[in-house]
Amino acid sequence: MALLQGVPTISRLLPQGSSREIDSRLSKFCNLVISRGKEVNSLATFHDGKSRLFWTSSKCRKPRICAIKAQEGVEDLVVKERSVSVVLLAGGKGTRMGASMPKQYLPLLGQPIALYSFYTFSKMREVKEIVVVCDPSYKDIFEDAGKNLQVDLKFAVPGNERQDSVFNGFQEIDSGSDLVCIHDSARPLATSADIKKVIKDAWMHGAAVLGVPVKATIKEANSDCFVVKTLDRKTLWEMQTPQVIRPSLLRAGFELVNRDGVEVTDDVSIVEHLKHPVFITEGSYTNIKVTTPDDLLLAERILNIDAVPVP
Repeated sequence: MALLQGVPTISRLLPQGSSREIDSRLSKFCNLVISRGKEVNSLATFHDGKSRLFWTSSKCRKPRICAIKAQEGVEDLVVKERSVSVVLLAGGKGTRMGASMPKQYLPLLGQPIALYSFYTFSKMREVKEIVVVCDPSYKDIFEDAGKNLQVDLKFAVPGNERQDSVFNGFQEIDSGSDLVCIHDSARPLATSADIKKVIKDAWMHGAAVLGVPVKATIKEANSDCFVVKTLDRKTLWEMQTPQVIRPSLLRAGFELVNRDGVEVTDDVSIVEHLKHPVFITEGSYTNIKVTTPDDLLLAERILNIDAVPVP
């Protein structure tokens, strides 16, 4: 990815202490993703060739790694062109960022954060339309960016909660779409390769979500902040977006959660209330959500690393 010349980077706009703090985070990140080149290559092979599938059997509480041949043909599956509707969530206020505008519109190497994933989706042959859920005052950002693109562009207004925004965007999708792909615009680093994988898995299973295995030790605490127990991280995954669902499942899920007054924090949880299985597609740790100034610095550094050829 080429960098914009002469554009002030966000690291120059934040206090030096923040930059030093992010250097520490980045060094930990690079230790896994960059320095261990062989591990990265094996991960690519993991996804593209002799795939190994993480799954949890109802008879076994621990995840098992199953070496199978391309998950029974998923690698060979071809999703129809222009069969996917994208709901791009860009209506959040981003109060934790402490900025004068919502975080998804802050510049990341000279371009609004929300436009990174917008452009990624717009170039995919599977995508027929993008429904942007945003405040009307920000519509022009997407309208200007979408003038020469080959996908249909629609808009919906945000709701009070995330699931309300998803519902509003869902109402605008084409009735002939085979899948609806929901993505947080504050995740600018989702790759087309990972998006294609989760779309294929949703095509096979009805619902799929990008996720990564949890690396940290997670403890459950009580209301007084005392540890109750340590959770087995072998069974824990951190959810990301996109989350891809068949429209019929999402529609039925919305009917159920609205009837029962249930509030969910991610989209596949709506499907979980139907007792329908949701497949986890292993994604990338670089697919971060930009929520704080440190996240913005980390995203900038990742993009800079990607722009420099590795010998």
